[in-house]
Amino acid sequence: MNAGSATFLEIQPSELSFRFELLRQISCSMQLTNKTNHYVAFKVKTTNPKKYCVRPNIGVVLPGSTCDVTVTMQSQSEAPPDMQCKDKFLVQSVAAENGATTQDINADMFNKVAGRVVEEFKLRVVFVPTITSSTIPQESEQWSSSCPFVQENGNHNSTMPQPVSRSSAEPTKKSSEPSSMISELTEEKRSAIQQNQKLRQELELLRKESSKRNGGFSLTFLIVVGLLGIIVGYILKKT
Repeated sequence: MNAGSATFLEIQPSELSFRFELLRQISCSMQLTNKTNHYVAFKVKTTNPKKYCVRPNIGVVLPGSTCDVTVTMQSQSEAPPDMQCKDKFLVQSVAAENGATTQDINADMFNKVAGRVVEEFKLRVVFVPTITSSTIPQESEQWSSSCPFVQENGNHNSTMPQPVSRSSAEPTKKSSEPSSMISELTEEKRSAIQQNQKLRQELELLRKESSKRNGGFSLTFLIVVGLLGIIVGYILKKT
């Protein structure tokens, strides 16, 4: 009997559609509606029980009520050829006693014997491919890569952010510090040379005066020469 045309249960949808994704459990559901005035027991079977989990796989649907059945497909490591699936499900339904519960259901209730009506409904499995990153249009990738940089004030700027330009300017500022230090040292050295020349001139005058008076080097002259050597050595060492 075709799905959806049952006497006991109306089943929707007419096929089980799974949005197929690798390495992921996928679920879909079907609704079993009891259109009769008596209790109906049902049982769900599949041609591939290791691949699917059905909850509930047995149950009782009260008159005028609907039961939701969830079918979960275990994660798959590879897709079937051409996304075609040969798996099928079978929903069996049979009249049950009023007040029956799931605990009252047994396998013998669904055996086809004389005087018992067991209705069967077959549903095929359909795989619906999902959009993956490999199927995204090239135009979308181009739009994403060309998205302009947005500054904090909300203005669009196609250039690089300002922190990059500031970092490129910092080495220039740091490189100017050694140049300033070299200029200061050069100025100090020039000043030391001028002082050295001045001291030499004064020393020469003292030597001439001492030679005129005593005809030789005096003790004062020797002391001045010693101090001059110490000062010049200290200045040259500092520069």
